[in-house]
Formats: sequence, C-alpha cells, structure tokens
Amino acid sequence: MLEIRRQSAELRVGIVGSGFIGRVHARAVRQAGARLVGIAGVSVDRAVEGARNLGAEKAFESAEELIGSGLIDVLHVCTPNHLHAPIALKALDAGLAVVCEKPLATDAPTAALMAVHAQVTGAVAAVPFVYRFHPMIREARARLAGLGRVSLIQGGYLQDWLLESTDDNWRVDPKRGGPGRTIGDIGSHWFDLAEFVTGDRITKVCAQTSVVVADRVSSGPVLTEDLATVQFATASGALGSVAVSQVAPGRKNRLFLEISAASGSLAFDQENPEHLWLGGRAGSQALVRDPLTLSDAARPYSPLPAGHAQGFHDCFDAFVADTYAAIGGEHREGLPTFDDGSRAAHLTDVVLRSVKEGGWIAC
Repeated sequence: MLEIRRQSAELRVGIVGSGFIGRVHARAVRQAGARLVGIAGVSVDRAVEGARNLGAEKAFESAEELIGSGLIDVLHVCTPNHLHAPIALKALDAGLAVVCEKPLATDAPTAALMAVHAQVTGAVAAVPFVYRFHPMIREARARLAGLGRVSLIQGGYLQDWLLESTDDNWRVDPKRGGPGRTIGDIGSHWFDLAEFVTGDRITKVCAQTSVVVADRVSSGPVLTEDLATVQFATASGALGSVAVSQVAPGRKNRLFLEISAASGSLAFDQENPEHLWLGGRAGSQALVRDPLTLSDAARPYSPLPAGHAQGFHDCFDAFVADTYAAIGGEHREGLPTFDDGSRAAHLTDVVLRSVKEGGWIAC
C-alpha cells in the first residue's frame, strides 16, 4: 500500500485541464480551503494561461511534471476522456489522491482496472457524480427507505447543446470521448443517481440509440449517439426506463428522476432543485428545501436558508469538501469513488452491447 504524501496540514492540489470543468474544480478547491499549487495543460502556453485564470501558483509543462513535482497531495483530472486513465494511474502510482472526471476511461475494463488500482494503493479516488450532493437527493434517499418496495424507476437527462451541425466538441469523437457519448457523458449521471437513491442495482437492460445530427462541421460523420432510450430491471424486481439526449431543444440540463414505491412516490428535477415532489394516494406536495425541516441525511448539504437557491456549484463544492475530508481520514456517506466510476463505465458498455445485439443484456 502506498502512503499518500502529506508534508503539511494544508492540502496541496494540482489540476490537469483548465477548461469549463477545470474552472469548476478550481473554485471548489478554493472553497474547501485547499491550496491550488499547479495547473498542467495541453501546452505550456495553455498551462500558463490556465494558472493565471484559475489562480494557481505555478504552471507545469505536462501532467507528468505536475505528478512528479512532489508539490501536491491530490490531483484533479479534468482532461478529455481518453487521457483520464493514463494520468490517473500515474498519479495513484505516485501516492497521490485523485479526483477524476467521468467516465473514468473510454472502456469498461480499463475503468475496472483503475478501481482495483485505487483499492490496492489505498488512495482516496473520487469521481464527480455531484448530483448526489443536492440536498433534495439526500432527502429523497432518506424518505424512500420508508416507502416500501420500489416498483418503477423512470426519468431522463435532456440537453440541447449539440442540437445543430455547427455544435461540436471533442466528445463527439469516439477516439477522445469514447464509444458511448450521450450514455457515458450524461446517462452515467442518471444511472448513478437512480442506483444511489434506491440502493438497488440494475441487472439487465434493453436499449436503442439514434444519431440525429449525422454530420458536424468540424468532425464530419457522427459515430456516437445523440440520444438513447433504455429499459431496465433491478435486483429487487423494479422496472425502469430512461431517455437521454443532447439534442432536445430547450432542455439545457434537465436531469429528472421519479420513483414509485409501495406507499408513495417521489420525483426530483435538477432544473428545479429546490423542490422534491412527494406523491401519495391521498394527494401530493412539493417539499421545499429548508434546513429546518430536512432529514439528518440532507441537512449537512443544505447550508443556505430556505429561499436562497442552491445549485451545481454548491453540489460540486460539497463533493470536493467530502473528498478532502476523506483524504483527512473522515468517513463521508455517499462519496462517489472509482468503484462507482467503474460501475458507470460497465453500464455504458452493457447499454452499447444491447444496442449492437438488439435485445436484453444482463449487467
């Protein structure tokens, strides 16, 4: 077992990648009270620019230089997907804690290897499935435990940022983004949330995918799916369905999850995260996020008074804070680890197999 290098009480952080998600990570690092030591990018110029924009102390020529510097305790990997595995594995071998964006890898076997490697090294290795950190998701999880057997899990994750042929991104390229684009990018969040809230495992799936925008201006013919629909069953016998799309006009980031159980239902909509819908035979209500009335499980993730809206940044800040607490030896319930990242990669692989083979596939 490798010992994580800690030369001071102050947690020292490095980030590889300074795009949108790198900026989100950097903000959460500062919110957690850690020290942002260095940034590495695809070039020296990008690293210098990233260090300046993100408020880091130093710019590093490469991820390898940052990892081997001896100046950091934890590495955040915020690169295109195909670079996640080699960088994260090098960081684990160097005795660092790792926060790696999902998907962990562009294939399930490599993601599984990463999870095993994290266990062997004993390092804290976390994946930003940050929607777990909405207080109303924690409230849903706590309340669902008292509603009896779950019968139905349904929902979707809809976006429109790749709606036009002029909309393009490295994620469209399977060599950089992986073979399952919409499923791996946003479907992974939905599947993780469904299993986290219910505590139940998906055991078989039957899926369809579609390419809606056949050509994109900078990448040519599209080889990865724009949308997918998936039917599934769980270990407890619940049935489910989900639709994921990156070409749904007007939907910016709608992650929706509804669960029906024996004595009640509940639903969460990420575009309206201050409310949790609660349904029963006698009526329904919208529960407002209020730390004065939330459960013990949800209250720690609800630092603002009711009426002061919380959102994505707050979830990310809570995720990073819990990760750093785990690095310090504390247990934080629900922290998504490389095991969860490997699980997501496995489900992506199974869904793609179902599409290819045209039927139900066991997970």
